Amino acid sequence: MAENLQDKNIIASDPTAESRKQDHIDLAFRSQVDVLRADGRFYYEPLLAGFSDKDIYPQTQLLGKTFRYPMWISSMTGGNKMAGKINENLARVCNDFGLGFGLGSCRQLLTDHTYLKDFDVRKYLGDRPFYANLGVAQIEELLINNKVDEIIRLVDLLKADGLIVHVNPLQEWSQPEGNLYTQRPIETIEKLLEKSKLNIIVKEVGQGMGKKSLEALVKLPLAAIDFAAFGGTNFSKLELYRNPEKQKAHEVMSLVGHTAEEMVSMVNEILSHSTDMIRCREFIVSGGIRSYLDGYYLTRNINAASIYGQASGFLKHAMEDYDQLYRYVKAQTEGLELANTFLTIKE
Repeated sequence: MAENLQDKNIIASDPTAESRKQDHIDLAFRSQVDVLRADGRFYYEPLLAGFSDKDIYPQTQLLGKTFRYPMWISSMTGGNKMAGKINENLARVCNDFGLGFGLGSCRQLLTDHTYLKDFDVRKYLGDRPFYANLGVAQIEELLINNKVDEIIRLVDLLKADGLIVHVNPLQEWSQPEGNLYTQRPIETIEKLLEKSKLNIIVKEVGQGMGKKSLEALVKLPLAAIDFAAFGGTNFSKLELYRNPEKQKAHEVMSLVGHTAEEMVSMVNEILSHSTDMIRCREFIVSGGIRSYLDGYYLTRNINAASIYGQASGFLKHAMEDYDQLYRYVKAQTEGLELANTFLTIKE
């Protein structure tokens, strides 16, 4: 009788105890993990911190603004059936969580405003960092024809903070409709900076950049450099799928490039040896970021102001209703707070 009373008291004070213990029994074998899958990038320090009821992730200063969480929604879409809703959802979630947003290519807006509403999302963003986007091939053509004012008007039309210039020679070459620019992209970017005074972010589109390209870029007065490293969406490969004639012979070229981790190492080396020449010290670490742990690890490893960028993770959820996207981003921010509380980076 006494034992039954004790059991009842335990159940009353902890009503889920019985079901929880049964869950532990039922799930124990399914929860075994292979030691080879341990994430070796971190020290886990469970004794050195407690949970907080406040947002605890340190804010990041980048692009002249404050990021509540170090996340950048990388360039994606516009001018198709779903683009308007996708961009609206992404802009809203940026505002709700204090993030930054870069549009997909705005090339069509240079000549046609039919799809302007797909890109015109400043009203959802508030004062969050927001950048328009053009390819270096289009910029080269506009500069040759003395039409830099069209670029400035585009940025003003969208009420953007500046312009992303994407550099994508392999994508352009692979694309059936591609533009093969003849001038070195670094020269085009230098001329754009000289003639426009715009805030410029330079990015690749899925291959990343080697050390010499990074060394050239950090010497320019850019707002930031976006890695767009190998390991995420590879637009050269994407275009080859659209161009079967070239695909068989040239798919091997879509496999060249540099990972985000490799580029972090290159940037750290450059920053440690060329301090007098460096004018850009802000970076968006993107390409192959699969989770908040990847973003946490890479932004903590780079010796510069940085945030991390993702595209496909956000895109997948932005295609649905806003609540689903909100829950996804909330989970990412909770993960960052967990990492910041209990993990340190291994040297």
